[in-house]
Amino acid sequence: MNATGYFTHEDCWKHEMGPGHPECPERLDAIEDRLLISGVGDALQRRKAPLAAIGDIELAHDRMLVAAIRGLSDQLADDIQAGGPAHVQIDPDTAMNVHTWNAALRAAGAVIAATDCVMAGEMENAFCAVRPPGHHAERQKAMGFCFFNNIAIAAKYALERHGLKRVAIVDFDVHHGNGTEDIIRGDERILMVSFFQHPFFPHTGADTREPNMVNLPVPAYTKGMDVRELIEIMWIPRLEEFKPEMIFISAGFDAHREDDMGQMSLNEQDYAWITGRVKNVARRHARGRIVSSLEGGYNLSALGRSVEAHIRVLADL
Repeated sequence: MNATGYFTHEDCWKHEMGPGHPECPERLDAIEDRLLISGVGDALQRRKAPLAAIGDIELAHDRMLVAAIRGLSDQLADDIQAGGPAHVQIDPDTAMNVHTWNAALRAAGAVIAATDCVMAGEMENAFCAVRPPGHHAERQKAMGFCFFNNIAIAAKYALERHGLKRVAIVDFDVHHGNGTEDIIRGDERILMVSFFQHPFFPHTGADTREPNMVNLPVPAYTKGMDVRELIEIMWIPRLEEFKPEMIFISAGFDAHREDDMGQMSLNEQDYAWITGRVKNVARRHARGRIVSSLEGGYNLSALGRSVEAHIRVLADL
């Protein structure tokens, strides 16, 4: 089965963090529009993301964090009824509205459901068009636009619920996935490979010495060809040696040269190339099994084009 799944839910549009915030519902519109215009959407198996079970979220997160976010959501609803503000700030960049809790459960639910479908052989791989994103969310802390770490949850879920022995996480967001690293640190069943602009938010990852991490900090203005060379030299041999039984992708598209959130110089062809290299590894060692989930990408045009390029490779289009 070579089908590619596409998981999303209308609840993911309802979470917003205030006017002018770059992590906005229009990001999902940009992706949907591009898939419609290009015809790529017609080739995908569309599924609605379910709500994640709390027990599955707690595979990656401390139950106190989950309870705190739920409590903030309930408190916010009460405050709004009493005429209070529409948002509560988690950190200077990250806020909740009354829909954030459900959106976060749908985002995690999407990657879990995608994992189930791919493991069952219903589809070879899947892309989850969800928000809020996840890779900055640590075991005990929401931060950096992220509440629950969707990809880390899915990786733990594949190991704990499906009995896999080895899974890999590929993170090509412009920012280091500090949350993912925090959650999987020292877990020999998970290999994480990433590149990210450095020095840059969240100012982590460059000094990592964990044996299950391959972090590639690169300077601002690094071009796609240089990233490709680093991937070929540093990622691919480690992935081949590790032989993952499934691969999870933190698919952030903010390293695109048109994206003002970072200062890197990738383009759609680079994302297609990276996806192809990861897919080759997956087909050799993991029966092609990949679940990819949206992280960053804030220039709406560049985001739509980059996701289209990523999905075209996943779906063999």
